[in-house]
Amino acid sequence: MMKRQRSKRNPRSKWVAALGLALVGVSCALPAARTGYRLPSSDDSVFGQAFYVKSRYQDTLLDLGRRSGVGYDEMKSANPGVDTWLPGKGTRVLMPGQYVLPKAPRRGLVLNLAEKRLYYFPTAGKVVTYAISIGREGWDTPLGNFSIVSKVKDPSWTPPASIRAEHAAEGDILPTVVLAGPDNPLGRYALRLSARKYLIHGTNQPWGLGMEVSHGCIRMYPEDIEQLFPQVPVATPVVIVYQPFKVGWRDHDLYLEVHAKDEDKPASPRQVIPTSIAEARGVNVDWGEVRRAIKENTGLPHLVGGRRQPTQRLYLDRVF
Repeated sequence: MMKRQRSKRNPRSKWVAALGLALVGVSCALPAARTGYRLPSSDDSVFGQAFYVKSRYQDTLLDLGRRSGVGYDEMKSANPGVDTWLPGKGTRVLMPGQYVLPKAPRRGLVLNLAEKRLYYFPTAGKVVTYAISIGREGWDTPLGNFSIVSKVKDPSWTPPASIRAEHAAEGDILPTVVLAGPDNPLGRYALRLSARKYLIHGTNQPWGLGMEVSHGCIRMYPEDIEQLFPQVPVATPVVIVYQPFKVGWRDHDLYLEVHAKDEDKPASPRQVIPTSIAEARGVNVDWGEVRRAIKENTGLPHLVGGRRQPTQRLYLDRVF
């Protein structure tokens, strides 16, 4: 197992080492989330690997994020000291490529609005993940259990009266129907949910991906929805949750991933770790690290404890 070390120069170095972060070239790390992972067992719910890249002069955080399927808010949270629009040549940029699965059945599509991320389970033990945009305040994306009821390639868009009125108030007169093409905000692919006014769709504004910007629908990068669309049949179950605190195991290590707004902050760190874990025999929770993970709120899995290990083994993700 990798040694966990503290560094006085970098306050994040302990959990960076624990996560196994590496400074790697873009070409060897980017495809993993989109090609998917095979989870070793049903007990494991942490997968992937965060990594660093060095930005080029012309890069923005949005450029770097899109190349690996990471959204705007995720990139900002993981890199609080980096300029969004001009990171600068040679800047080390942290790519949040490691995730804790939401607490939900591992089948179909699972969307966690708190982290603005979709998880797709093509078969048992496999997972693919994509960044999403969700509804902004007043146009909330609904929570609950749904299913895919229809699929449309090159959809037209009929703006509801409420959206047309909102745009008209700002001097933007929308047509009654927007035909398929580069001006269509639905992009080239759309999956309609059983809550029928809501879609999972592409976008003609990919640089806004990963934020609360829609009228309730779920947006994806054009290249991501193009990949997902043919794989998801009608009747696929869809679960939409809001989980700002995700707790999960990777072998014998316990991780906490935080995507919290101010109103989500707990009164005590003990409210974040389930009692079934915190009080389990042989489990040790480092409450100082739990507090630290909540405070830093980086959106990256943070090592917060573990359980006694009967044997040591090397842990490797298997990419399929």
